[in-house]
This record gives sequence, structure tokens and C-alpha cells, in this order.
Amino acid sequence: MIIAIRESSDIPIYQQIRNQIIQGISDGSLSPGEPLPTVRALADEIGINAMTVSKAYQALKQEGYILADRRNGARVREDFSQVRGLSAQSRELLKQIISEAKVSGMTGEEFASLCRELYP
Repeated sequence: MIIAIRESSDIPIYQQIRNQIIQGISDGSLSPGEPLPTVRALADEIGINAMTVSKAYQALKQEGYILADRRNGARVREDFSQVRGLSAQSRELLKQIISEAKVSGMTGEEFASLCRELYP
């Protein structure tokens, strides 16, 4: 699994890890049931503190994207039927994006068209 961290980003590193794992699940590069690297292994691979990776894994676990336990480690959830809709944080982010689109003069139809383009 390749995680690319942008040190200069305003997005916290744990959030970047979380986002990239969700994107990997979405685009199929991470399969249902696939084991994720251990916290230490991923931290060493990226060159960051293990607590940062642990925070990302905890967020993913709370949101229902992964299952994690001491015996089997972390793995991608196989059944996403319990994960419905967007998290509160994602809804707030979407509101911000919609606001930016409105302010820039984008119409609702243009925004919807862009969403359809990006949501294959």
C-alpha cells in the first residue's frame, strides 16, 4: 500500500492517511478483507510517528471502514452495509466545497455535472 504524505498540506497527516485508505477502498486498490500494514510498519514506511498512524486507524475503525483487533491486526471491512452516508466531518467539508462553488459562480447543474464526472 502506498500512502503519499504532503508535509506542506493544511490537512493533518492522520487525516491524509485516512482519506487515502478510504480512496483505496473506493477505487478497488484495497480489497474487502485485505490486511493493512501494522501501525509500526506503516509509520516506518512513511517516516512518521506511530501514534499518527494509530489515530488514522482509530478514525477508520470508528467510521466503519476497517476492523482492527490485537490478534488479527487491521483489515478492510468486508461488508459496508453498515456504513451509510457521509460522516459528519465529510458533510461539513462538502458544505464548504458547495459554498466555494457557489461563490465562484458555478451553477448547481455545473456542480452536479462535476460530481457525476468524479463519481464513476
